[in-house]
Amino acid sequence: MPTPPSTDVELVRRAQAGELAAFEELVSRHEQRVYTLARRVVRQEQDAEDVTQQAFLSALEHLDTFRGEASFATWISRIASHAALKVIRKRKGLPTESLDDESLPHPEYIADWRESPAELATRSETQRLIDAALAELDERYRLVFLLRDIEGFSVKETADALGLSEANVKVRLLRARLELREKLTRAFGDESRRLQPHAHE
Repeated sequence: MPTPPSTDVELVRRAQAGELAAFEELVSRHEQRVYTLARRVVRQEQDAEDVTQQAFLSALEHLDTFRGEASFATWISRIASHAALKVIRKRKGLPTESLDDESLPHPEYIADWRESPAELATRSETQRLIDAALAELDERYRLVFLLRDIEGFSVKETADALGLSEANVKVRLLRARLELREKLTRAFGDESRRLQPHAHE
């Protein structure tokens, strides 16, 4: 019988013991996911490639600090997210407006659907549409959505990564979800259950 593939935990332990081939296997398993995350954040191919390389180099350098509280996939995603955010900050800096500057959008097209944008984003056949919708989001909301809903960061972790208050993260996340829901409704919504928008009071 063929030998079952090693788990990430086993590969990490072997890599921590100095087996470079084990770390190379981890890179092979997770490189595409890390690149996809980086590409969504920085939105430029070359920068995404640089972020991916930097993330794995950093992971290798700090592999002895990995204790397994989270999965390796989560750990490397966090490293990649921070590396990608450094690129964003270096490029033009991140805005840090107060909550008073945040206003919720008024949806112009609403139809009932069963899945949230985050759930849809996990389905490979919808990746292109999701990426296109994400690319249209204001960067402030896109980054919060990517870290919180796609990568699974906690509100606190997202706030720390972006230099925002936790309250601001929650507001931006709500706005991102609403905007994405509106953008994707035409592709995934049930037209027969469309709701008519109404004016805000």
